[in-house]
Amino acid sequence: MKFLRSDICGQSLLSWSRIRSLSASRSRGNRLILGIETSCDETGAAVVDENGRLLGESLNSQKRIHVRNGGVIPSLAQHLHQQSIHDVVQSALAKAKTSYQDLSAVATTTRPGLALCLQVGLDYTKQLVAETGLPFIPVHHMEAHALTARMVDNSVSFPFLVLLVSGGHCILALARNVGDFVILGETLDGAPGEAFDKIARRLKLQEHPQCKGMSGGQAIEKLAKEGNIHLLDGKHLFRMQRKDCNISFIGFKQAVFRLIQEEEKLQGTSNILGNVCDICASVQHHITRHLVTRILRGIEYCKMADMLPQEKQILVVSGGVASNGYIRHALSRLCDHTSYKLVCPPPKLCTDNGIMVAWAGMEHLKLGTGLADNPQEVRFEPREPLGVNIASAVAEARVDIKRFKFWADG
Repeated sequence: MKFLRSDICGQSLLSWSRIRSLSASRSRGNRLILGIETSCDETGAAVVDENGRLLGESLNSQKRIHVRNGGVIPSLAQHLHQQSIHDVVQSALAKAKTSYQDLSAVATTTRPGLALCLQVGLDYTKQLVAETGLPFIPVHHMEAHALTARMVDNSVSFPFLVLLVSGGHCILALARNVGDFVILGETLDGAPGEAFDKIARRLKLQEHPQCKGMSGGQAIEKLAKEGNIHLLDGKHLFRMQRKDCNISFIGFKQAVFRLIQEEEKLQGTSNILGNVCDICASVQHHITRHLVTRILRGIEYCKMADMLPQEKQILVVSGGVASNGYIRHALSRLCDHTSYKLVCPPPKLCTDNGIMVAWAGMEHLKLGTGLADNPQEVRFEPREPLGVNIASAVAEARVDIKRFKFWADG
């Protein structure tokens, strides 16, 4: 893969002791980090300083291409990353009016994600740090989403509760410090974003005139505004017997697919259904209700186990699905009900981007943690837990919760 061309060629390789010395000398000023993101379908790069100020960013999204294909094809995503990564990085540096000599480190997503996509960012970074001598900070993708809130809101201090909700992940965790997370519950068989996408494809929303070029989640959110949330009421959609914080969508998706099939027979069509807006509204509502129930149990468990200070209770919500306005409104109501402060990064920062990766790297750099001792030996990990999982302990506690209504009828 062609790499840095003339922009850094000619710079000599540095020993690791020299790299440490270089990083220490740079730390005397305002430190800058370049973040690189290629874990799925966004090629992102950004430069941030240690105060959380964004100096420059570039993002190349593949979403429209993958929407047309009905989902992300890893080999195609890899090829598109390879085509764009150099230009995206150079664009971010140019917007930041920054050169490699001004940087304190490079942070890159190395886990979890699509293997072929992670490989592109890691290979690029290995060459970059080999030629510049910059320190390398491998970043956990979900930690980057969690820490973004601390970049945009300096009142977010540890510990805090965090819901990370996206196309491929759904995790409810307690963030105790940088690199220190306790998982209260997580998805068992699929994430909310995946459920939105599969249901949207089954509903043929890509053919709906109001949804051209939208992801499944965006299309459902748009049509749901005109629909009735009660279409699925009374159906057994989720397995709620276990009093835990784990999240499951397999039974829900099957129930929705059966409903769509029944409606197609009733309406005598295999095209877009006449009540598609009601289906979208009900799907969005019940996914939100499932999340709210799990978060409420997590809040009650943390209270019972004295895991959060009573005087400062914060719920951070991040990840691509956190951009959904209906879900945000429901969680706002929940936080009002429980006296929590809700912190959601702006929608632009909830989807994958280089900014969050750069900031996660900066959080580690400030603490002197996470630096790769030998950058060339770093490996990508398609699956890696965010932290210690105590979901079984949560289930064993059998925490009862009262029904909470976040929606208005009518």
